[in-house]
Amino acid sequence: MDQANVLIIGGGVVGCATAYALSQHWQDVFLVEQNPRVGMATSSRNSGVIHSGIYYQKDSLKARHCVAGNRMMYEFCEKHKVPYRHCGKLVVAANAQEEEDLAALKTRGEDNGVDGLRLVDGTEIRAREPYIRGVAALDVPSTGIVSAEDLVRTYARLATEKGAHVVTRAKVVALEPKGETIRVRLRIGDKEDAQDETIEARCVINAAGLYSDEIAALLGNHSWKIYPLRGEYCEIRGPRAYLINALVYPMPHHHGLSLGVHFTKTLWGTVLLGPTAIYVEGKENYERGRLGIADFVKGAKAMLPEVEESDLQLGYSGLRPKLVPPGATDAHGDFVIMRDPKVPRAIQLVGIESPGLTSAPAIAEHVFQLVGEILN
Repeated sequence: MDQANVLIIGGGVVGCATAYALSQHWQDVFLVEQNPRVGMATSSRNSGVIHSGIYYQKDSLKARHCVAGNRMMYEFCEKHKVPYRHCGKLVVAANAQEEEDLAALKTRGEDNGVDGLRLVDGTEIRAREPYIRGVAALDVPSTGIVSAEDLVRTYARLATEKGAHVVTRAKVVALEPKGETIRVRLRIGDKEDAQDETIEARCVINAAGLYSDEIAALLGNHSWKIYPLRGEYCEIRGPRAYLINALVYPMPHHHGLSLGVHFTKTLWGTVLLGPTAIYVEGKENYERGRLGIADFVKGAKAMLPEVEESDLQLGYSGLRPKLVPPGATDAHGDFVIMRDPKVPRAIQLVGIESPGLTSAPAIAEHVFQLVGEILN
């Protein structure tokens, strides 16, 4: 039976960032991922935006970790040559009512410690984004974009170089607290030739994303339920990609379900339009019943009148691990980052949705502190 100081369940960006942070201080750090590669689920099926922290309730984990993670992300990408662009974004008000909400959004961002926020008028909008229609906007200079796949792979590579063991095609099938350890039973390999192996770990970290509620339940904790929220994208490729220069967002939904369908000029020169926000049945339901291109155009024309159905093609979709069920009047929610009250050698990371990508390095530092309480 293998022994580990720490076993991390889930090879998304948070799991890999955590493996890197921990492997610099402890030996025998394991990360197990059920998919063939790290970062195949939520971490790489998003807009790749480095968020600023303007949207989240003051003193929430989302606000704190997003603001800290924004700075840490740029430093990490620069140091380790992860492709990124520090481009800023505009949050656009379509009318006078939204303009009032824009001022409140600016105040919230400032309360969270976001620097450089400015309200700009329609003239400046057109100077920066000539094809965007709006009466005013919030200029958010700390926002940017990153190659999410390169980011996850870089964290995993650096963790491995520090001595961490990254094991893919490894599904956790049982967790059993055993005094000073937690016994983890894994099913490793493809279905045809899978073999069971067991690791005893002094600390287990649940960073399983969409499956974090199920991993928590294996430890007897049924406090949470994940509701998959699908975000779908369209893409503008070719000569019409000139319609957008950087990042353009509408005002966010008041109910907190999403930040709205926005435009992202990607690192490879195309324009992403999305994501939508639709609750779905099934944690692997990326394609069933997807929207058509016409559905995207209707909403997009309010901000970008020039866009036509012929400009767009369907892109990928992603699933977000929401902790708030369909029909809730307030779907904002917050991250769960805590030691399990019944199994204190387990650390639960649940509901790590947006801005989880941006927050990953800050979450990893938070988890490092919790692990230190257990191992030191």
